Amino acid sequence: MPTVTTIAIDGPVASGKTVVGRRVADALGFRFLDSGAMYRAVTLAALRGGALLADDVALTACAIASELSLGDAPEGTRVLLDGEDVTDELRGPEVEGAVSRVAAVAGVRHVLVEKQQAVAAVGAIVMVGRDIGTVVLADADVKAYLQASVEERAKRRHAERLGTNKETSLEAVEEALRSRDHIDSNREASPLRPAEDAVVIDTDSLTIEQVVERVLNLAAERSGNA
Repeated sequence: MPTVTTIAIDGPVASGKTVVGRRVADALGFRFLDSGAMYRAVTLAALRGGALLADDVALTACAIASELSLGDAPEGTRVLLDGEDVTDELRGPEVEGAVSRVAAVAGVRHVLVEKQQAVAAVGAIVMVGRDIGTVVLADADVKAYLQASVEERAKRRHAERLGTNKETSLEAVEEALRSRDHIDSNREASPLRPAEDAVVIDTDSLTIEQVVERVLNLAAERSGNA
C-alpha cells in the first residue's frame, strides 16, 4: 500500500490537470475530485437563481445553500446540484463567462474549501484545482503544478471544441484564457500560484501519458522516503 494518500495538482485552465489527475487517481486506486466543477456548479446555481455577479453576499449564500455531490462514471465525474445531474451544463458559455467572478469571492471559496477538505478527509484522493496545494490540501503528500504557455493551452482547448456547439476561433479562445489567467492570478482570495513545495511541470512538450508518469513517479518517490 502506498504511504501517499493526498495528491494535489494545480495549474491554470487547460493545463491538463483534470485529465492527468483522473489518470493518476485511476492508476493508484484513489478517489478523484475536480474542485473546479464545484465552482462551476455554484456559478450555475447563482445564474439560475438570478443572483447578481457583483453581489458577493448573494454569491456566498448560493454556495452555502447549494447541495453538491460528485460521483464517478465511465465517462468521467458527474456533478449533482441539489440532486440534479448538471454536468453537461457546467461548460456552457454562461457558466464559462461567470465562473471566474464567482470563484474570486472570498466567501464562496471559504465555503467550498471546507467542503473539499471534508471530501479529502474520507480517504486517499487526488484533487485538482488552482489552490489545492496552497490552501485546500496545504499538507498534501505530493504537490504538482502543471504549467503551459497560453498559446499551447489555447490550441488544446480549441481542439477540444472543434465540431461542437462550443466551437470558436483560436484567437477568441486564447483571449479568454489570458483573461481567466489574469483574474485567477490576481484575485485576493487564494490566487493561482504554485505552492512553495510543489514540483512545477511544464507540459508544453509533454504528452498526457508523460505528465501522468511524472506525477506517479513523484508519488513513488514520496512513498519510498516516507
